Amino acid sequence: MKTTTTTTTTTAAAAAMVATEEPESIQPCPAIRYSIVEAPHGGQIAIIELNRPRASNAISRQLLRELDRELDWVYVKANQSQVRAVIIASTSDNVFCAGADLKERSNMGGDETMDFLTELRRVFSKLASLPIPSIACVSGLALGGGLELALCCHLRVFSGHAVVGLPETKLAIIPGAGGTHRLPRVVGPSHALDMILTGRRVKAVEAAQMGLCNRLVFSGEMDCADPGAVRRLTLANALSLAHDICAGGPVAVRAALSALAMANEEAENAAYSSVLGTSDRAEALHAFQAKRSPQYLGI
Repeated sequence: MKTTTTTTTTTAAAAAMVATEEPESIQPCPAIRYSIVEAPHGGQIAIIELNRPRASNAISRQLLRELDRELDWVYVKANQSQVRAVIIASTSDNVFCAGADLKERSNMGGDETMDFLTELRRVFSKLASLPIPSIACVSGLALGGGLELALCCHLRVFSGHAVVGLPETKLAIIPGAGGTHRLPRVVGPSHALDMILTGRRVKAVEAAQMGLCNRLVFSGEMDCADPGAVRRLTLANALSLAHDICAGGPVAVRAALSALAMANEEAENAAYSSVLGTSDRAEALHAFQAKRSPQYLGI
């Protein structure tokens, strides 16, 4: 299903949001940095940042283990209604994720490679199946498994200098962590065929035109002059998007995700029925009549 792309111009307010709301890491890890910010109506927005800058955030065994652990933590907190949205980002100014760690993979035998690929697919499927909204914040390069990681998220925010691609055919293989089935669902089969068969790199503007990102963040001259500022502004836009989503009824957002995952009439009817008797729906009606903002409790 093709996404709708909106182009967003960042402002000083967006930069200020990062400066004032960027949280301290509460669970530092060598390859993953985990942090939180408060969400509207209670709960939190989790930020999971890839943190292997010297290796361009290449996906190693260690990074995959830590990502798996953080996603397990998010699932627990999501089921307790404590985490209501997730952002996948990078601590590196120029790279989101360069794909698999080819240096590590070159030392793997055939069985080890298949074991790693099986684990990679399992962790990516866990991310794709999150019951709360997930947003990939792509600033800089996202290639191979890096783009496949972003495709596992419900939504994607790209910086103006983002460059993405699935170059696997250039290495005599094919995308193996969801690229051949997730990319066509986002951009359509024609664009997916073009990208995968050629293995070419796609710049941010073209990616937005084909529906690969939901928000395209331009920051004027800083796109070239200050990659760090660009990354922070892109994260600010991802946080703003997460805040907008969390401003809705928590039960309704999760119900909408479940309906969209199936994308058929029966799923929509079941999801709609699940929200009819909630306290949040009653609160929305009372707030509308009283001409005030609703105060949702997630029940």
